[in-house]
Amino acid sequence: MRRSTRLFEIIQILRAASAPVTAETLAAKLEVSVRTVYRDIAALQAQRTPIEGEAGIGYLMRRGYDLPPLNFDAEEVEALWVGLSMLARTGDSTLQQAADRVCRKIEALRAPADWLQVAPWGAPVDDPAKGCVPVVTYREAIRAEQKLRIAYVNSRGERTERVVRPVALIYHIECTMLAAWCELRGGFRHFRTDRVWSCDPVPEHFHGQGQPLRAIWQEQDMWEDTADTA
Repeated sequence: MRRSTRLFEIIQILRAASAPVTAETLAAKLEVSVRTVYRDIAALQAQRTPIEGEAGIGYLMRRGYDLPPLNFDAEEVEALWVGLSMLARTGDSTLQQAADRVCRKIEALRAPADWLQVAPWGAPVDDPAKGCVPVVTYREAIRAEQKLRIAYVNSRGERTERVVRPVALIYHIECTMLAAWCELRGGFRHFRTDRVWSCDPVPEHFHGQGQPLRAIWQEQDMWEDTADTA
């Protein structure tokens, strides 16, 4: 979790608390050390955030404190709410957690649009405990322009291992597809992420090639053919 996100979460936790919250409790919720919480509290207090208390006793937010309003009108808030809620259908657990944080920020500033509901059914959550490769692995590799070694089983049950250069993610309702330049096939291929049995970063990058590869992929009208082409 980024420091800016962590500071916001501390503010939210303290605003909702009716009794002093100890540094140990904050550390457990944020999954950081107590020392990190002490530093974050000190940083917030230095920014004149009205947090009262001290180490060993607990912390409280002075009543009446609020965050600056976002410049979103009612329909923009509703559009954000629906869009963020639909992330639950992608199966991308890391994006879902980020969406939950954004929704809490919206709720902190405006009344929640909880009367707009999105059905949760869609792609299964990428739970590593069930053997799934987290979708965040592909997003990180795309950003870093890092090659991946994957073991893939296609719709016919055929297993192959290959090195790919990931260029894009395509979120369908029922699954997520990874678009990549496949070094085994010598061309673009699409991989259902729920059929990737293993995925490991290769200590080799393709710096500077990501955007050109995406442009070629889009020129080939690959949006029209995102079937299991591996």
